[in-house]
Amino acid sequence: MIQAETLELLEWSRLCQQVATFAATKLGTIAARNLVIPHSPRISLNLLAQTKEVYDLETRLTGGLSLDGIEDFGDALERAAVQGMLSGRELHEIATTLAGMRKLRRTIDSEEQIPVLQGLVADVRTYPELEQDIYHCIDDRGDVTDRSSEKLAQVRIQLKGLRDQIYKFLNSLMQRQANAIQQPLITQRGDRFVIPVKASHKDAIPGVVHDTSGSGSTLYVEPQQIINLGNQLRQLLRQEQREIEAVLTALTAKVTEVVADLEHLLVVATTIDLATARARYSLWLEANPPKFIDREANEYITLRQLRHPLLIWKHRHESGVPVVPIDLSIRPDIRVVTITGPNTGGKTVTLKTLAIVALMAKVGLFIPAREPVEIPWFDLILADIGDEQSLQQSLSTFSGHIRRISRILDAIGESGVADEIALRSPQRAFHQAGSEELGEEEKKEPSETLSTIHYPLSTVSQLPTPDSQLTSLILLDEVGAGTDPAEGSALAIALLQYLADRAMLTIASTHYGELKTLKYQDSRFENASVEFDDVNLAPTYRLLWGIPGRSNALSIAQRLGLNPAVIENAKAQVILGATQEVNAVIAGLEAQRRNQEAKANEAATILKQAEAFYLEVSQKAAQLQAREQELKVNQERAVQAAIIEAKSEIAQVIRQLQQGPQTAQAAQQATAELDGVSTRRLPAKTTPKPPPGFNPKVGDRIRIPKIGQKAEVLSEVDDNGNLNVKFGIMKMNVALADIESLTGEKATPLPKKSGAKVPGKTTTTTPVVAIRTSTNTVDIRGQRVANAESEIERGIGQAYQSGIMWVIHGKGTGKLREGVHEFLTHHPQVDRFELAGEKDGGGGVTIAYLK
Repeated sequence: MIQAETLELLEWSRLCQQVATFAATKLGTIAARNLVIPHSPRISLNLLAQTKEVYDLETRLTGGLSLDGIEDFGDALERAAVQGMLSGRELHEIATTLAGMRKLRRTIDSEEQIPVLQGLVADVRTYPELEQDIYHCIDDRGDVTDRSSEKLAQVRIQLKGLRDQIYKFLNSLMQRQANAIQQPLITQRGDRFVIPVKASHKDAIPGVVHDTSGSGSTLYVEPQQIINLGNQLRQLLRQEQREIEAVLTALTAKVTEVVADLEHLLVVATTIDLATARARYSLWLEANPPKFIDREANEYITLRQLRHPLLIWKHRHESGVPVVPIDLSIRPDIRVVTITGPNTGGKTVTLKTLAIVALMAKVGLFIPAREPVEIPWFDLILADIGDEQSLQQSLSTFSGHIRRISRILDAIGESGVADEIALRSPQRAFHQAGSEELGEEEKKEPSETLSTIHYPLSTVSQLPTPDSQLTSLILLDEVGAGTDPAEGSALAIALLQYLADRAMLTIASTHYGELKTLKYQDSRFENASVEFDDVNLAPTYRLLWGIPGRSNALSIAQRLGLNPAVIENAKAQVILGATQEVNAVIAGLEAQRRNQEAKANEAATILKQAEAFYLEVSQKAAQLQAREQELKVNQERAVQAAIIEAKSEIAQVIRQLQQGPQTAQAAQQATAELDGVSTRRLPAKTTPKPPPGFNPKVGDRIRIPKIGQKAEVLSEVDDNGNLNVKFGIMKMNVALADIESLTGEKATPLPKKSGAKVPGKTTTTTPVVAIRTSTNTVDIRGQRVANAESEIERGIGQAYQSGIMWVIHGKGTGKLREGVHEFLTHHPQVDRFELAGEKDGGGGVTIAYLK
């Protein structure tokens, strides 16, 4: 009972309703509205794994998982199991569900790293033959098609012919008896065709009256002439119905054979849809997956930037105020946390937020908090929140709280019995808890109705049983309130000490100052408070740890508009003493904390900037290194390419040298070609630029540093490096090295004259002896220019030693001669060329002089 009360106090049904809006099927919606709280951590871990895998698919797949076509036909399966006949609509829903489930299974099987979902669909059978049989016999409207039965097709042909005959006769009759017809309309009453006849003209059209209008002025008459046709039509309709029922019965029999597999298919589809709803809701909340921790292993409860999911929904959908997140970090040795502070400061919201996110983690939902999200798995989550005052039951506020707290203590004491039940039959305990949430009208076994199945039975039965030691989260709002403060505080202290020995964690809000001192008497206690802005006289809704809070009742009363005179009188009534001193100490601690937080924020900002700078510098350094490496690689490639080309050219020179005559002229030519290779392939030597200097010209103004005078240049520099200058009325010759420009530039010294003979070396020029032989003569008469060029190239190689070559091209039109001259002009080994003399051929022969 107390667990159901807790769920109601936490507004758990509202959260379930929000999750249900993200479901894609009717089954998933029903399951989401009635989320079952698991009794085992392993079930919660399995549910979280399902949610995580669907969450990943939602972010990877366009549109997420598709459950189109999946319908709820659980009632139809129950009727088929007891030999009932299914309707065409129900059969069509089965076919579309088989097709939708097959598509869903293919999608899941094609993805990677989703073992839980793949395990769910591994044993699902979709029966494509049954699906095709249904589609063959049933159309999209759920009607039986003509092709389903030959007899049915014949009956419908007869029906169409009979109807056409009736319509033809009635239309003809209405034209003949237009005065007796109320309006030209053919309608039906039951399965009989009738026409509207004026009551005053009923004798004009004899027949059977099947109906009358409300005013009695119109009679709906079946003319006597078509009564037999109507009887025949009725017989055909009954025959058609028998054929339809035969088709539906045959299809129902096929469904009955696989009822168990279809039930399992619905269970899996519901499980996947529920996981999809949880994942999409978690994605909408911008939530993160929780990690269940073991407080006995010294692990902290860590919930940073935690927000209440119902407040998030209100903010986004109902234009509520932005949600102020809270931070929870509770040491493993802490068993009781007392939250103090002003009313309307957020104490109750803090209790509800922690309780509801603990429940969310148990049912496989992500928690709206920053990572890491670390929270224990609580067996029991019980709360006493709100006012339990009841006039009907004669309960005061204090009595209502005590009744509920008594039920909480009873539940903690009886948890061992519940644990034994869960250990003996975890499956029964699991579904029993689910039926408690659904209510009396839905307390059915999962095998009885598919509309109440929430989790796959196979998954539950394969999981280990829970640990023997149960853990509890207890939340108490305004503990000990509603009675004499002295007795109330004493009762609250005793209750919290009792819970410290028996519950894993208790969070209690209070205004009693005595509870603030428990931290200093018992290390299992901790203080927290909700912050209050003394300047604006308003709460900030931030949760502060380690510091007890002040009630600030007078400040809040002033903010809420209480008469100022009353406020001032109340301040005067405050007794000076320990309470005021404690409040002063608390105020000082709060100020110190705010100062430390401000400095911490500044340090965090500086650290963030430093990290950003470090990241930027690291990225630029990496880019420079990458660029340097790229340039080095490109340079190495260019060098290797140049080496390969140079080697190829050198090899070509060597081959030419080996193939030609071994003469000094050939060696000289090869040496020249190798020099050409080195010139082309090696980087050119750059001559350093001469330093800038000053070249004095006639009329320039200069400075003579030795005498400290400025002068005018009268003459150019002579061969000895002197020039004539004038300053004042005096003229004199000065050395070029003794002057500078007015800007301080030194004069450029004269270049040394070259051409001096080096002793012991003389330069001689050996004249080329013009002796014409067969080796230095090339005859290209009658050839084309392209062919002639290759012959000339070969001739140059042969005539290299003699230094001269005769090219016989003939006179003709002169085209060949022009091509030869053009080729020789650009050849690197030809120094010059000229036409031969008349005795050597004149204009038909060109003499080329080689380098």
